[in-house]
Amino acid sequence: MASPPSVDALAIPILNRPYDAPTRHFVVSASGPTGEIKEGRRPSESFIPIPRARRAHQADAQQELDLFDATGERREVNSLINQIRDDVELWRARGYDHVTHITRKLLLHWADDTREDRILFGQRDAAETAIFLTEVAGRGNYHDWRRALEQTNEEYNAGLPRFALKMATGAGKTVVMAMLIAWQTLNRQFASGNARNRWAQKFLLVAPGITIRDRLQVLKPTMPGNYYDEREVVPSDLREQLNSAQLVIVNYHAFLPRVRREFDGVNALTKNILSESDDSGFYNESESETVSRVLRDFGRMPKSEPIVVFNDEAHHCYQDKPQQTAGIKLTKEQREANTDARVWFKGLQAVAKHHRIARVVDMSATPYYLAGSGYNEGYLFPWVVSDYSLMDAIEAGIVKVPRVPVVDDSTEDQPTYLDLWSKIGDKLPKRQGAVPDAWVPPDELSGALRSLYKSYRRSFDAWNDELRALGEPPPVMIVVCSNTLVSRLVYEWIAGREITEGEQTIHSAGELELFSNAEHGERRARPQTILVDSVQLEAGNALSADFKNAAAEELAQYKNEYRHAHPGADVDQVTDAEILREVLNTVGKKGKLGEQVRCVVSVAMLTEGWDANTVTHILGIRAFGSQLLCEQVVGRGLRRRSYALNDDGYFEPEYSNVYGIPFAFIPSDVIPTEKPPARPALEVGTVEGREQYRIRFPKLDGYRLEVPDPQLYFDASDARRLLIARSTVPNEVLVEGFVGATETVRDDIQDPREQRAAYRVAEYLYKRRFMSGDEEIRPWTFPRLRQIASTYLTECVDYDDGLGISALLRSEERQHEAAEAIWDGITRFGSVDDLETRPQRLQPMLRRFDPEGDTSNVHFLTRKAVYETAKSEISHVVLDGRDGNTWEQLVAASLELDGDVAAYVKNDHLGFTIPYVHRGRSHSYVPDFVVRLVRRPDDVERTLIIEVSGGLKSPGPAIEKADTARNSWCTAVNNHGGFGRWGYVELKTMVGVEIAIRDAVANLYADEPVIGDPHLLSIAK
Repeated sequence: MASPPSVDALAIPILNRPYDAPTRHFVVSASGPTGEIKEGRRPSESFIPIPRARRAHQADAQQELDLFDATGERREVNSLINQIRDDVELWRARGYDHVTHITRKLLLHWADDTREDRILFGQRDAAETAIFLTEVAGRGNYHDWRRALEQTNEEYNAGLPRFALKMATGAGKTVVMAMLIAWQTLNRQFASGNARNRWAQKFLLVAPGITIRDRLQVLKPTMPGNYYDEREVVPSDLREQLNSAQLVIVNYHAFLPRVRREFDGVNALTKNILSESDDSGFYNESESETVSRVLRDFGRMPKSEPIVVFNDEAHHCYQDKPQQTAGIKLTKEQREANTDARVWFKGLQAVAKHHRIARVVDMSATPYYLAGSGYNEGYLFPWVVSDYSLMDAIEAGIVKVPRVPVVDDSTEDQPTYLDLWSKIGDKLPKRQGAVPDAWVPPDELSGALRSLYKSYRRSFDAWNDELRALGEPPPVMIVVCSNTLVSRLVYEWIAGREITEGEQTIHSAGELELFSNAEHGERRARPQTILVDSVQLEAGNALSADFKNAAAEELAQYKNEYRHAHPGADVDQVTDAEILREVLNTVGKKGKLGEQVRCVVSVAMLTEGWDANTVTHILGIRAFGSQLLCEQVVGRGLRRRSYALNDDGYFEPEYSNVYGIPFAFIPSDVIPTEKPPARPALEVGTVEGREQYRIRFPKLDGYRLEVPDPQLYFDASDARRLLIARSTVPNEVLVEGFVGATETVRDDIQDPREQRAAYRVAEYLYKRRFMSGDEEIRPWTFPRLRQIASTYLTECVDYDDGLGISALLRSEERQHEAAEAIWDGITRFGSVDDLETRPQRLQPMLRRFDPEGDTSNVHFLTRKAVYETAKSEISHVVLDGRDGNTWEQLVAASLELDGDVAAYVKNDHLGFTIPYVHRGRSHSYVPDFVVRLVRRPDDVERTLIIEVSGGLKSPGPAIEKADTARNSWCTAVNNHGGFGRWGYVELKTMVGVEIAIRDAVANLYADEPVIGDPHLLSIAK
């Protein structure tokens, strides 16, 4: 049901949580968002440019077409994307059927809502769509969308197997590539025989330029700072196998044939003599030689081995139709873009001719054809299969909200600073000879610069008051110009210039104080504004010696990074152009060369690949002929600065102000109002000098039961009972349409016998509990497990009236619950009369490559209430709940005063979890506090886990959490012996909390039951 239309609703742009599927969206009319909020996810739509109607016929045109007045575009529903999306949503709801066990493990890992570093829904949606089309489409009752894609690729891509994932700038395309690389690689590692060739471990990543090419290095699993580790893309037990992935990362220019080595350095005349012709192909690489050079890092490989290609910013890669562009007048920029697209596409064709390309995955925020391609400008690539649009990203708070001028008091019908180029384009110089010595910008341009600068100054003052002391970089304004000449003039007007008088050189200050590179006639040691365009980068003279001296430490760090990225290179030969590129790429990044840059003046370098998250203001001084280009430029200012959630699980809105770019994707009649900036998030982290309070802890993937003899013991009288009740899963469904025949669908179980159910339960229990870990597999345990399962189903399972074993067989979740109840009975023992004959011991399954954590490197931001610590290595206890959590605060205060407490920490961003099973599914439990006790003479180190129940917390599966923490986790860790003695206590009331903590501490010192189930412990008190 749609909410009543309300302009006030637009004041709160964020409707959805970033990690969950969208549930609401703004209704968009021909004038933009209406303020009406509609339930459900936004359908995928495109806005196709159309010729503007003549004024005399404008009324008729408005009746015939749904137009966006400001852009002259027609709305068009993307039917293919929406239909595939429906199938993916159904598949997701069904629990990801028809996939390999590795794929399902990855999908559940990515969807895990207990992770500290969760995967954004838009990232999951894109990756899941790619997986669905590869593994699921055409199976079961899912439509086979691959046939339609094959036909599309034959028509538009000469048969290259492409599909495109459309994701808004800032939504995390690189993370999606990491997810898909992991999916392919790990499936190949665990496949056998011919099935291995279904999967790839060789990946060719193609980028439009050096900036993006270098940024994609984080996708190499062995690189420091790679995304697989930083973002926990794969479960820890699969991480090692991921290192088998081989990546070749190039920019598309690598597909251009190069001069053969034997002709390198030979002048053109000599080449012609040697070749006896003017044919450049004689001394250039052949097609096969070019492909071999591009792929040489793969080494020797059979032609049957698949390669998966990722095109980043894939709107640069398409097959054009030159015969349909005759007579169309294109700009130089448009001609170059089409030439680049031709090189990129033909390069992939060449690779496909000599090797097997299994799939080409296109990643882009704007996968549209450009003018001169032979297709309508702005026409969506027909092979796009997934769409997480800019509006989706804005409504989830994943990106900043771009704000454009909508009303001013000028004499113009339209705000002057909205489409600035139409006012100043013919007033700007086209060539150097037309520029006077003292260039004065047109009034509209200087007015736009000063107006946007005033807004920037407010952002700067807020940063200076709130964020500067926290070491955060300043806000950034970017100015995108039409050409190199205009960019230099604007740069000098903003930041100042050198004036030579006789033999004296004076550095004049710029017009905008915070951006000026000169002060008191001298150049600042570190520029606050940088000029970036191809001419300056080639000249390499944009950085002064003063700047290099002032940034000596950062330059040393950059050279170390350069040495690592280019083994064997002479870092002393690094050019100024390379340094300037590094400055640009690190704008807004702490401790890097570009950290303190406040303004960037550019020609075209910032249209893509630049990912600074500190941009708050953008000015366009050039023509913007399409919304495609508008979105690309505005996209540079959409990345969020803070990813801290508020108490309701939403991001707080952030904004970027945009002048001179008629970006009308979300036009609105609402005047954007300046809001005071939200209070900064508090930085919580490890405090230097508090090393004496460090706490270390083991990281477990699970538990294993050591059974020295072949006999397992189970007492049904002491086991947890299971009730099979009626559920929301139907057995019979009637389906019908508005007309036509109806159909009744029954879910009848074949062979509904108890023996079959016992076998299933035993099989699950055997695979989960007796085939994991490093111990030897003991197949003789399965017959006994089947006997125990049969006993359990006979004596411990109850059914609602009318239900029987079929109901259990129909529910995999209930079968898993039965298996876990049996496991609990086996490990806990029903009787201890003959304990000496039952030497079973529980042991921990430590994470293979990450077995231990501690409090030495914790840093995160929060807007929640906090309690400042003294007896902890971490600066604060973050209190859960909207206004804090009094219970947690009381516990923290009690721990500070307790003489037996040596150190404590709130378990927040530590990576300390307790694995447990609830309803047959694996989960991770995050307890509240970890407390290290004062070590007594001749004693082991003792650590207490404290859970604060009740209060503002949801109870959830509390019984399983507490039982697992005390009787499995503590038991297993204490049996290990390498981490001292651990205990667990749950505080269910704040009445007498000090006494409860004191009793738990005393029990832990005395090795009482807080340390685990005594029947499974191998330690002696």
